[in-house]
Amino acid sequence: MTDGSASRTPDRSGLRILLVDDDPAIARLIQQLLKLHGFPQATYVETGQAALAAADQADLVLLDHQLPDASGLDILEVLRSRPSPPAIVLVTAHGNESLAAKALRNGADDYLAKDASLPELLPQVLERVRRNRALREALTAAERELMRAERLAAVGEMTVTLHHEINNPLMSASAEVELLLGEPSGQSASVRESLEAVKHSLNRIRDIVRRVGELRRADSTAYPGDLRMIDISGPRSVRAVQRGAAVLYVPEEDVVRVSSLLLRAAGFEVRTCATVAELTKAADAMDVQLVIVGGAGAAPLAGFRPAPDRIYRLVALVAGDQGVAASAGADHVILLPFDPETLTGELLGVLEGTQ
Repeated sequence: MTDGSASRTPDRSGLRILLVDDDPAIARLIQQLLKLHGFPQATYVETGQAALAAADQADLVLLDHQLPDASGLDILEVLRSRPSPPAIVLVTAHGNESLAAKALRNGADDYLAKDASLPELLPQVLERVRRNRALREALTAAERELMRAERLAAVGEMTVTLHHEINNPLMSASAEVELLLGEPSGQSASVRESLEAVKHSLNRIRDIVRRVGELRRADSTAYPGDLRMIDISGPRSVRAVQRGAAVLYVPEEDVVRVSSLLLRAAGFEVRTCATVAELTKAADAMDVQLVIVGGAGAAPLAGFRPAPDRIYRLVALVAGDQGVAASAGADHVILLPFDPETLTGELLGVLEGTQ
C-alpha cells in the first residue's frame, strides 16, 4: 500500500505561475522553492496593475496582500470577476488569520503566511491548488462527455424513427420504379432516363438510411454559415471494454464523474453504487477488477467490508488519515484531491502489482 500522491511524480511543468510581491528577497525565496520542488519559475511582477495585466496568462497567482498600489483583496476581487480567473493564493503577513479568512470567503483558493512555515507549506499548497484546478478541468470534460452521451441517445431515437418512417415507403417506391423499368416497351428514352435518375436517388437515400442505422457516435461537421450537422460519412465504432469492470462507491458526485470518465477511457466498464449493500453485491461479480471506495466519514472504507477471498483490487480515496483505510483492507490509498493526469496510471499500476 502506498500513497498515490507520492508514488508517481506529477507533471507540474505546464503550470503557469504569476508571483506578485514587492519584496525582492521574498520573491527570490519563492522562486528557489518552486525550482526545488519541480514547479516552473514564476513570472514576477511587483504591483497590482502589473498583476492585472499579466494574470490572463497565468494558471495560478501567488498574490501578496501589501502592494504599492493596491491591496491583495482588491486584486482578488477584480480577478474573480473575470470570465476564466486563475487560481489565487493570497500571501499574508504572519498572524493575519482574519485577513486570510476574508480572502477565502471572497474566492481565494488558499493562503500562505510569511513566516518560518513558508518553505514547507508553499509546495503543499501549490500542489493542492494545482490538483483542485486539474479536477475542475477534468469535471468540465466529464460534463462534455455526458452531453455527448445525451446526443448519442438522441441519435438512437432518430435512427429508430428513420427506419420506421422512411425505410418502408422507400422500399415501396424502389419496387415501383423497378417494375416500370422492367416493362418491355412503350416508354420513351427520356422517360426511362428519368426513371433511372429516380432509381439512383432512391438508392442514395437507402444508403444514407443504412449509415444512420450504423451510427455509434454523434460527431458533427462544420458547414458554411456556422451550420453544424451530424457526420454520417464514415464508419463508427465504440471502444471495447478491455479491462473488465470497475465499481465505484464515492459520495462526492464530482469525483465520481471524473473517475468514471477516466476509467472508461482506460477501457473499464464503470458501475456506480449508491449504498454499501449495492457495493457489496456489485463487488462479487466475476468481471470486477477494481473497487474504488471514498473513505468519507468515521467508518473505514465508508463502512464497506471486503471479502477475504476477493479477486479484485481495492482502492481507497481519502482526504485524511491514509493508515486507517490501509488497516481496513485497502490495497492502495490515494489522497484527495487526486491528480487526474496520474490517476489512470495509478490504478493500472495497482492492477499490475507495481503500486
